[in-house]
Amino acid sequence: MNIPSLHSWDLTPTQAVALQRELASRIVTNVELTECNLIAGADCSYNRFSTTMFAGVVVLRADDLTVVERKGAVGEATFPYVPGLLSFRETPILLQAFAQLENRPDVVMYDGQGYAHPRRFGIACHLGLWLGLPCFGCAKSRLVGRFEDPAAAAGSSSPLLDGEEEIGRVVRSKNKVKPLYISAGHLIDTPSAVRWTLATTRKYRLPEPTRMAHLYVNELRHAAAESPPC
Repeated sequence: MNIPSLHSWDLTPTQAVALQRELASRIVTNVELTECNLIAGADCSYNRFSTTMFAGVVVLRADDLTVVERKGAVGEATFPYVPGLLSFRETPILLQAFAQLENRPDVVMYDGQGYAHPRRFGIACHLGLWLGLPCFGCAKSRLVGRFEDPAAAAGSSSPLLDGEEEIGRVVRSKNKVKPLYISAGHLIDTPSAVRWTLATTRKYRLPEPTRMAHLYVNELRHAAAESPPC
């Protein structure tokens, strides 16, 4: 994939917050995504207290969820861990993985937040702007907002609210399991994000794109730990 540069990564946390507010005005979250041939899951992993980041992208066929390709990247984080600024730490390494893809996905699912962010600019928004692709967040935990617990049946959902604004959906992917927090990132609306999350969920709480991306980045991390030093 050819990925044009959106901005420099040489930023302080204060500058990053200002850039988030600027870029948030560019995201588009009202596009219905009805068709999809290839869906990508993306994730990052790192050891606690380490600056080495492992990024992975897994591209699957949307109809049968077979894996088309996997690409990974390893690099050093240049931005500190700051709550709400995760994308400035993880996105540079993720883009290295995406740049290796031979197949351009129709939509990207990221294990993190999209619009459901204090400044409405989570990592799925940031990644979507860089890639120019529909991208949404499918997070395991809530960053901001309040909600009523959805019904116990798979497919049930409730609005995730910040004030009076709906910023995402809280979705039960499997019967009686903890819900997921779904929000639009860029070039997709939240109903479509929910629909593709449920369409790609099989035996597990996590949908297959992000579940397989999570397994892949941990595979990369464990392989690096087992490699003898040069």
